Amino acid sequence: MLLEVRDLRVEFRTRDGIVNAVNGVSYSVAEGETLAVLGESGSGKSVTAQAVMGILDVPPGRIAGGQILFQGRDLLTIGREERRRIRGEKMAMIFQDALSSLNPVLSVGFQLGEMFRVHRGASRSAARARAIELMDRVRIPAAKERVNDYPHQFSGGMRQRIMIAMALALEPDLIIADEPTTALDVTVQAQVMDLLAELQREYRMGLILITHDLGVVADVADKIAVMYAGRIVENAPVKELYARPAHPYTKGLLDSIPRLDAKGKELLAIKGLPPNLLRIPAGCPFHPRCPLAREVCRHDPRPPLYEAVGEGRSSACHFWRETIGE
Repeated sequence: MLLEVRDLRVEFRTRDGIVNAVNGVSYSVAEGETLAVLGESGSGKSVTAQAVMGILDVPPGRIAGGQILFQGRDLLTIGREERRRIRGEKMAMIFQDALSSLNPVLSVGFQLGEMFRVHRGASRSAARARAIELMDRVRIPAAKERVNDYPHQFSGGMRQRIMIAMALALEPDLIIADEPTTALDVTVQAQVMDLLAELQREYRMGLILITHDLGVVADVADKIAVMYAGRIVENAPVKELYARPAHPYTKGLLDSIPRLDAKGKELLAIKGLPPNLLRIPAGCPFHPRCPLAREVCRHDPRPPLYEAVGEGRSSACHFWRETIGE
């Protein structure tokens, strides 16, 4: 197993109280496997990824418990310099807003080459050559002529390809892509996702895709973890989750996706809003919005992840059988 996150808890201390942004998350990624982490904004997807990468803002953020095992080592117990080395060479992250993630006053070639200068001791000319190779690899046209261009001179899709190139520079074992297709049109989204999938297969990397869009990961992911209010509420292989969701929240997300075979039909939406993480409801956090909610859902303890759903599947719903259609 490449990465194992076990019962991870992250909290933020604010003037109004403690925000439990991640509340006991566990998932794993094997070599060459793609895990999609899904959920609405504020569900804890990105905070979990930041904790894994070791880039959580401290303070106000704080890892309150759990383990992050990377290739068998707990990243929460090693020193800062060792963590930094692993973050540079063994794991990398692609951020959702490429324009704000790239330095506007440095050329993309300089920023790509910096990886080789810092981590490999490469000369400036050798680093520039490697930068051009990377730009070619992620299919940026006329890479040799554009290596000295600045981020604002590229389109959104091309900037995202540069971010992918930076993540791939040192051939890491794990890449975390946080909403890599945000603000891109559907054609460019498909191109970026196809490129990621191709590179993941070529390099045999583990890949974590963070998104709120179930449609984006349908053809790319091997398995899916659905998050709600800082917890994972469903785990499933991708095809089984799309065919038979086992949690009402997952079913609501699927029902809200436009379908070609349902042209003209009204899109269904999940009623209400995600809970305030300062005051998470007792019982199942989803019960105020759930069409299946009953009295047992409104009281502690919260439903556990029921493993009886099927092989490789689990659901944090007392009525998963009813949801799945059994």
